[in-house]
Amino acid sequence: MNLVEVLTRQTQFRGDAPALIARRHGVDVTMTFRELSIATENAAWLLAQSGLKKGDRVLVFQSMSIELYVALVAIFRLGLTAMFLDPSAGKEHIERCCKIGAPKAFLASSKAHFFRLVSQPIRRIPIRFSIGWPVPGTRRFHWDLKPKTPPTIQPVESDEPALLTFTSGSTGIPKAAVRTHGFLLAQHRVLENSIHLQPGEIDLATLPIFVLANLASGVTSLLPDADLRRPGFINPAPVARQISKFKPTRSAASPAFFECLLEYYHRHPEEAANSSLRNIYIGGAAVFPTLLQRLKKCFPESTPVAVYGSTEAEPIAHLALNEITETDLHAMHSGSGILAGFPVSKIATRIGDDQEIQVSGDHVLSGYLNGEGDTETKIHELEKIWHRTGDAGRFDEQGRLWLLGRCSAKLNNELHPFTVESAAMAFPWVKRCGCVEMNGTRMLAVEVRNTGADIAELEKSLTWANLDRVVILGNLPVDKRHNAKIDYAALRRMLGTMS
Repeated sequence: MNLVEVLTRQTQFRGDAPALIARRHGVDVTMTFRELSIATENAAWLLAQSGLKKGDRVLVFQSMSIELYVALVAIFRLGLTAMFLDPSAGKEHIERCCKIGAPKAFLASSKAHFFRLVSQPIRRIPIRFSIGWPVPGTRRFHWDLKPKTPPTIQPVESDEPALLTFTSGSTGIPKAAVRTHGFLLAQHRVLENSIHLQPGEIDLATLPIFVLANLASGVTSLLPDADLRRPGFINPAPVARQISKFKPTRSAASPAFFECLLEYYHRHPEEAANSSLRNIYIGGAAVFPTLLQRLKKCFPESTPVAVYGSTEAEPIAHLALNEITETDLHAMHSGSGILAGFPVSKIATRIGDDQEIQVSGDHVLSGYLNGEGDTETKIHELEKIWHRTGDAGRFDEQGRLWLLGRCSAKLNNELHPFTVESAAMAFPWVKRCGCVEMNGTRMLAVEVRNTGADIAELEKSLTWANLDRVVILGNLPVDKRHNAKIDYAALRRMLGTMS
């Protein structure tokens, strides 16, 4: 069985229930599970008519939308491989990824076909589909909801590729992460169990892989009326209106997305009081207990949960706010790092050299395309493959995992960044912070939330860290994807211009 067959079974149980809800051109659009099944069958027929065959790669440039998931499931039906890369990473990155992935088709929004004008590798892709308005030189990707004889669901082995994504390549050539059909099915089962997906629930879904898990579990996905390419800069008002109208009971998003919502609800407390959110999952970056506490205060009936994972293994561990004791809080505020909780049951976790967290399991990426990057990140032991996360951590006496930060971000070969940052984040006026070492000098850069900053008190609380300097910056640099991870390299450059 593969994920498409699991999705198809949901049509039998949840046929007329909403599968996807989205805002399109100012109008709310709903697609039921039965309509999704018909749409993906007809879309698969369209793709097959173009000459695409099992194993071909389709480069997809389409934001989170109903169209994206119709396309994705249609691609899976035919045994094709969906290929995704980050257009914002630049022309050189796109061309490197296209050279590595060699896509046979380009399926993109009308606007995204602009890349064909500036990128020769994309221009050379032989089969092209346009989502939305017709574009010269393309076939329009569309479907109707009238059942027709669909192409047979292609049988696939568990080790055949389904998704191909790329690392940023900031330290060299991008690595192509291959998610097989077996991987996606295992990931769905782990997510379904670990975050307790229940048919009939409505999820405010911001993370693409969670939508696939929702569809396979009979959960309705409410796609936010926001530009999720920049989750830390969304306009929260339309999202709040969706929450008020559709009453989602759960949501999973990055810390930056929830920060935007919290700022909005702080200005509109009457709307927060009527919120339906009960299960809140935060991941994609470090999740500090202060954020969990603020979410609980804003949504008193909710259970905020921090989820730890990575591109290669999602999820690894999770921790609910109500599982954190006063002793745990004191430890996090005193230099012990960030508590991530118990690892999920379907993953093996260990601490390797340099305190690096290593994981193994069915939903852990076993390798990269063509083996590029395997030497640095994979450890083969008999029939078991361990993935090196690059994160430093430790286990406590209860078997819970604590995060210390990136191994590469360790200061003076002894001080881990999360130990300092977690302690600093205990101060309510600290919005975010980053601890780095420059030429032997330990520095903590702080972005403040309001004007009530007390640097002297902060420095006093961090005497154990032997910091040389604490500085306040207007905006700390963060990653492009989640807008929540500190970009330590960019922070060093920023601090370097100040010295």
